[in-house]
Amino acid sequence: MEEENVVELLQRYRRDRRVLLNYILSGTLIKKVVMPPGAVSLDDVDLDQVSVDYVLNCAKKGEMLELSEAIRDYHDRIELPYMNNSGPINEFFLVTNSEISGSPPRRAPPLIPAFKPPIILPSLSKSEPSIEEVSSNSGLPIEESLSNSDLLAGRNLSKAESLNSSNVKELTIDDIEDFEDEDDMEEVDNRRISRRIPNDASDLMPGLPHFATGITDDDLRETAYEILLACAGASGGLIVPSKEKKKDKKSRLLRKFGRSKSENVVLQSQRAPGLVGLLEIMRVQMEISEAMDIRTRQGLLNALAGKVGKRMDTLLVPLELLCCISRTEFSDKKSYIRWQKRQLNMLEEGLINHPAVGFGESGRKSSELRNLLAKIEESEFLAASAGELQRSECLRSLRDVVIPLAEKPVRGDLTGEVCHWADGYHLNVRLYEKLLLSVFDILDEGKLTEEVEEILELLKSTWRVLGITETIHYTCYAWVLFRQFVITSERGMLRHAIEQLKRIPLKEQRGAQERLHLNSLQSRVEGEMGSQNISFLQAFLIPIQKWADRQLGDYHLHFLEALQMEEIATVAMVSRRLLLEEPGLGMPSICVSDQDQIELYITSSVKNAFSRVLHTIDGTSETLHEHPLTLLAEETKKLLKKDATLFIPILSQWHPQATVVSASLLHKLYGIKLKPFLDQAEHLTEDVASVFPAAESLEQYIIATWTSAYGEEVAQAYCRKLTRYQIETLSGTLVMRWVNSQLGRILAWVERAILQERWDPISPQQRHGSSIVEVYRIVEETVDQFFALTVPMGSGELNSLSRGIDNAFQVYANQIVGNLGKSEDLIPPVPVLTRYRKEAGFKAFVKKELLDQKLPEEKKSSEIFVLPTPTLCVQINTLYYAVSHLNKLEDSISERWLKKKPSEKFSKHSLDEKSRSFNLKITFDGSRKDLNGAIDRICEYTGTKIIFWDLRESFIDGLYRPSVSHSRVEALIEPLDMALNQLCHIIVEPLRDRIVTSLLQASLDGLLRVLLDGGPSRVFSPSDAKLLEEDLDVLKEFFISGGDGLPRGVVENLIARVRHVIKLQGYETRELIEDLRSASGLVLQGGKSKLGVDANTLLRILCHRSDSEASQFLKKQYKIPKSTAQD
Repeated sequence: MEEENVVELLQRYRRDRRVLLNYILSGTLIKKVVMPPGAVSLDDVDLDQVSVDYVLNCAKKGEMLELSEAIRDYHDRIELPYMNNSGPINEFFLVTNSEISGSPPRRAPPLIPAFKPPIILPSLSKSEPSIEEVSSNSGLPIEESLSNSDLLAGRNLSKAESLNSSNVKELTIDDIEDFEDEDDMEEVDNRRISRRIPNDASDLMPGLPHFATGITDDDLRETAYEILLACAGASGGLIVPSKEKKKDKKSRLLRKFGRSKSENVVLQSQRAPGLVGLLEIMRVQMEISEAMDIRTRQGLLNALAGKVGKRMDTLLVPLELLCCISRTEFSDKKSYIRWQKRQLNMLEEGLINHPAVGFGESGRKSSELRNLLAKIEESEFLAASAGELQRSECLRSLRDVVIPLAEKPVRGDLTGEVCHWADGYHLNVRLYEKLLLSVFDILDEGKLTEEVEEILELLKSTWRVLGITETIHYTCYAWVLFRQFVITSERGMLRHAIEQLKRIPLKEQRGAQERLHLNSLQSRVEGEMGSQNISFLQAFLIPIQKWADRQLGDYHLHFLEALQMEEIATVAMVSRRLLLEEPGLGMPSICVSDQDQIELYITSSVKNAFSRVLHTIDGTSETLHEHPLTLLAEETKKLLKKDATLFIPILSQWHPQATVVSASLLHKLYGIKLKPFLDQAEHLTEDVASVFPAAESLEQYIIATWTSAYGEEVAQAYCRKLTRYQIETLSGTLVMRWVNSQLGRILAWVERAILQERWDPISPQQRHGSSIVEVYRIVEETVDQFFALTVPMGSGELNSLSRGIDNAFQVYANQIVGNLGKSEDLIPPVPVLTRYRKEAGFKAFVKKELLDQKLPEEKKSSEIFVLPTPTLCVQINTLYYAVSHLNKLEDSISERWLKKKPSEKFSKHSLDEKSRSFNLKITFDGSRKDLNGAIDRICEYTGTKIIFWDLRESFIDGLYRPSVSHSRVEALIEPLDMALNQLCHIIVEPLRDRIVTSLLQASLDGLLRVLLDGGPSRVFSPSDAKLLEEDLDVLKEFFISGGDGLPRGVVENLIARVRHVIKLQGYETRELIEDLRSASGLVLQGGKSKLGVDANTLLRILCHRSDSEASQFLKKQYKIPKSTAQD
């Protein structure tokens, strides 16, 4: 009781404060009053937020009053204690209890921070009423709705609004009167901040015409509650609550906004039982003030008084409330005028603008009704007595007009009786929509209230009044739930909406009367195709269908998980099924089949997603240093993978070939971007090497996706219809061009390396030239680059590369041999054959048939370019290095090719068969043959050079001169040993036998040259044969070197031909002559004798025989001249 007195006192004080301020500002105490921005008169200014102190100071000083400054001063003082400066000493009031606060703090207080008005949360805009709403809902005037106390009102308003906010929010009296401490407000603020920010659902508005009278959502909500009370009153549940309500100790504002889950059970238990408690919940859910609730209940009860046998739900509610509620029940005129205007607008909309039953051919009744409504509204601006008289007369006339109209049975037997409410379908469903909105929890709009089932059952009582059928209910409820899902993004709302959509009966499931009734519910609206008539189902389901179509038309953007997309797809398909049965379809897309619609979704979404990928790549390709088409292929593959794993399984429920549609479209879209690049690709550039494999990989992934989804046979059928990129064919051509250019580069490097080669060993361990290393480096680089190419290629390109490499090594070997020179230039000319003579000084001549008349000319040493022996050895080592590494190169290419495993090659062979077929093609036999031939050629040249060039003086010119006994082979062993050591020091171990064998062969050639073509200064006798044999053995043992040199058998085989000549030297002259005579043919024809040699050999032995018999025979038989000197 004491608490209620305090509240009444507070309200009276606030009203007095407002009256005082209004008097001061309206009078002459203030020189001039400047209105704040947006205000025209004092009625537009909230005087509760004007600082009294600031106004009084301006009045005392006679200054101009700026209300914006007064309001700012009021807010600046909110956080400060209330001051009373009326006495000699300024006093202030503590906002805390000093008795329980303890002793004052000993430390200095902190600095006062600059006050920043808090920002009103946008999420509160829906749940917090405005000033006018507070006053109208409470039944009190605006002056009574706010306190006159700067202390009490200021502390609370500072946490609820910003001074600079254009949308000022006020707290209701119920909120203010129950504040106990600051902690409650903090908890309320935290609750408000945590509430979700709503999404835009403006595009979900049903296809209904707009109200000509400007009825707002608040008007519809309040009227819907009034109708609900009337329908509940028919069941006897309408009780006017007592004004003397017992206040809870806890703040009512805290109960409204700060309720925790644990408190739900307690609050539920505090609810009044039965219909009374349920109506109280509905009042709170629909945000109806207690004053308006009491006023409406009392008005309905008064309207039913004296009407015996009448049910409350048969009343024309707006009319009865106009007649039974007077202005005196409102605390201010504004609230009453607004309330009356709403009732008049409802009558006009329901009975004139959108009636189910018209006024006949003429508009006489319509005009009469409009005039009556206008006069009722006019009466409030007349004098009190005249206005009341005019209002009473108009209401009486209005009853005579509208009651017969409202009681016409327009719905047949659908509801079982005549309806006594406006039959305007558009108004009724909008009212029912507001009733359905009460099922959502006011603390969490994404959840249904706990009493949802009871509320829905209660709403059924309004069906007869509003003309709601089961189909209309499920449709409206589905739309409300779906709209709430769009606003809150709460999946639970979506599932409930799907459930209600599925409950909407199909056309054949509805009764005949309901079908007839639904067909009558038509509205004419302006759409994309102009003005058109749409049915009830179309009005509510087409917005849902369009919203779902937009979401599914870009499902890659709007859905992060498959489940929500499946639910939206279900909404779209169920809506389509219902709309297909409606005549005069409002959406062309509904005419197509489900599969076609799903294909449209896929096409639209894939194109949108692909466009976004293109836009992203345009901005990132330069940063990532990748070709845009390469990035596009990778992103397209990711897009397809996401599509195939998340979305396509859902869409496949309505379109079994959804995977084909998606993949084919992505293949086509990428192909459009790829084609200009393919047309311009002429060389295997970095871009080509990057784009081709990416494009090929994308195409293969598409095929693999089809194979995984439909099997290999079906996938192959789809592949045949696919316009392939033909990457493999174009890639093969470009790879061949690249191979040819690389082979030309290799040949250029080979020639360059040969020209720059100095033929110095790289190191004591690496005794080959640097050119071969350079050649192998460039070859291996080319091979590495070849296998690094990720573009598709076949064995033909590899064979071309291998043949080119083989040719490069052949060119290398031929270049070395070509710069070597001829071995014949190193060998001195063969002396003219002469016969032995004792006297010197005669002129030699030659038998014309056998010999030239001129002596052979010998080139000068300066004209012959002879490479040094170390250089020749390095060349040999270099060639050997080239040969020995060919096998490694072959194996490397073979292994890397098999690892590459082109999908189209060797697919039907085993690994061994692959290796054999590959090795038969990829070999370097040509270069191996040429390199080995070059080694043999240089070895031969080296041996000839040492014997016939380096050792010419001691070997060719000095051996066995003047006689065998005076110049033996032992004198040549030392220079031969030095030459051999030089060779073995440079030549690599595997080639030592080959080079030593060449030296042995050259030594034997030199020995034969001395024995057979030694010139006139060399003569031999049969007695020299033994010495010659000994020299040959010395030479043999030198090369065998006690087993460390050449194999004995090899040496024996090589010296056999020399040994035979030495053996002939031991024969007597007579035997040699007889053998020569017995030889068939001429001397120079090479005939064989009995001794096993040709005639030329026998002839030369006789020419060097030191006896007269041989000389006479040669003179008589061959006309060979005598030698010009004899040592």
